[in-house]
Amino acid sequence: MSGGSDDVVRFWERLGLPGLIDVHTHFMPEQVLRKVWAYFDSVGPLTGMEWPIAYRHDEDERLALLRSFGVRRFTSMLYPHKAGMAAWLNGWAADFARRVPDCLHTATLFPEEGVERYVREAVEAGARIFKSHLQVGAYDANDPLLEPVWGLLAEAGVPVVMHCGSGPAPGKYTGPEPVGRLLARHPRLRLVVAHMGMPEYTEFLALAEAYPEVRLDTTMAFTDFSEDLTPFPVAERGRLADLGDRILLGTDFPNIPYPYVHQLHALERLELGDDWLRAVCYENAHAMFDRL
Repeated sequence: MSGGSDDVVRFWERLGLPGLIDVHTHFMPEQVLRKVWAYFDSVGPLTGMEWPIAYRHDEDERLALLRSFGVRRFTSMLYPHKAGMAAWLNGWAADFARRVPDCLHTATLFPEEGVERYVREAVEAGARIFKSHLQVGAYDANDPLLEPVWGLLAEAGVPVVMHCGSGPAPGKYTGPEPVGRLLARHPRLRLVVAHMGMPEYTEFLALAEAYPEVRLDTTMAFTDFSEDLTPFPVAERGRLADLGDRILLGTDFPNIPYPYVHQLHALERLELGDDWLRAVCYENAHAMFDRL
């Protein structure tokens, strides 16, 4: 499919931005990515909707596309589904960040023996952002094995993008309640709620209001695809405006069933103003990763 690069560039040029920062993009070992794509190929029965991968290209082409869009910084969101994977994934991601300098060095974790050690090693090696996937990993963020890790990451100020909402299908440990318990113990944890917490938008917005270090990423939220499944409550748009300094652009590239530019147009049609768009699409992430 067409990458739509010109449309993306026109979007951020109109706002007077130097480009975009996308905190939720996926790069991972090829064999792992193929399994992720196979999952999305079969996810229709879970959502009732087909989920065609819009950018099913090899790694070099995906990188070229992001750069043609004007994405100045992005991430290699990757995550284990079982014990014994995370340290290996972190090694791959560290090498990826070395050879792809516009990718923020990303790491991941899993509740297992040794998790504190390899998370500390990743932080000391320069990891700028972590990914935690409670749905795929099927683990509780409050697992005792993770307790020292959250403290370590809070102290280091390293953000954690956490898939903790119950979309597209609920998991045993998804939802706002376990995340609220985590934040009550670690209020300084720089948690980025993936997908705006869909479908529990209201509850995760409340957590962001209660904890100043909590942020939300826009990944797939407000798009036609997600609005058909789990529409964002119109009554909550005022809260989106009020939290405009803590919302970050995320897209889920390449695993999206529509062109990249649609995520940007979905944000634009919220009609929250150009200042809000500038903050969400670039300025908030630039401030958070102030070494960019």
